[in-house]
Amino acid sequence: MLDTTALTDLQTREVMGYTSLCEGMKSILDLIADARLQFGISCYVPYPSVYKEMYEFASHNGCDKEVIAKIDTWLVKKAPDRYRVDVTSQIFHEYVSYMRERINRGMGVAEDAIWEAASECLFMENPQNKNKEYREEVEREVIGGIIGKFRNKYRAALRYGILDSAPDIDVLILAKELDAAVVASDYGIEKWAEQLGVRFVPANTFPMMIKEYLRHSPDGEKEKRDEDKKKKGYSEETGFI
Repeated sequence: MLDTTALTDLQTREVMGYTSLCEGMKSILDLIADARLQFGISCYVPYPSVYKEMYEFASHNGCDKEVIAKIDTWLVKKAPDRYRVDVTSQIFHEYVSYMRERINRGMGVAEDAIWEAASECLFMENPQNKNKEYREEVEREVIGGIIGKFRNKYRAALRYGILDSAPDIDVLILAKELDAAVVASDYGIEKWAEQLGVRFVPANTFPMMIKEYLRHSPDGEKEKRDEDKKKKGYSEETGFI
C-alpha cells in the first residue's frame, strides 16, 4: 500500500542517486513493474485520494507522460471500504486525545508569537517615526518575519505525527482491509499504522527491498553468476600475464 511519499520522498531519491523528482519516481515505478512481472507483487494506492495526489504531484513538477503512464499501469487503484473495515473505539479515543494535545501545543506557539510581535513593536515605538514608511518597515521586517517563524513552528507542533489528510486515512484503511504493508515517509502514518496493527515500510528502504527480491530472482541469479564468471576469468588472465 503506497502513500504519495513512497514515490516523492527526498531521502529516497538521495539514496538512489537521483536529483530530479521525476527521475526518482520513474525509477521506483520501474522497480515496482519488475517486481510485479517477476514475483506477482502488487502495489496498491487508495483511489481516488492518493492516486489524485500522485497524479497532481507528477504533473505540477513537470514530469512527462511516461511517469503518469507508469502510475496508471503498475499501481493498482482501489477505493477503501470505509464502512466495512472495523477499527476499535480505543484507537479513536487515543486519536482524539492526541489531537487535543496537539491543538493545545499549537495554541501555545500562537501565543508565544503574539507576545514576541507585541514586544518587538513596543521596543520600536518612536513618535518621530510614525510615518507610512516606518509602518511598512515594521510590517515587513518584524511582523512578517515573526509570522513566518510562527507558521513553521505551528505546522511542526500541530501536524507532525498526526493524520492530517483524508488520503492518509485512506492509506491505513485500505492497508487494513487488504492486510497489506504501508509504504510511506510520514510519521503520522507510521505511528497510527502501529496502533492499527498494520505493517509499515519506510519509503527510503522500499526500493532497496525490491532490488533485493529481484537480485534473488532466477534472472537476477543468472546475472550474478555471469558477473562472477567474468570477474573470475579476468583474474585468471591477470594471473597468467
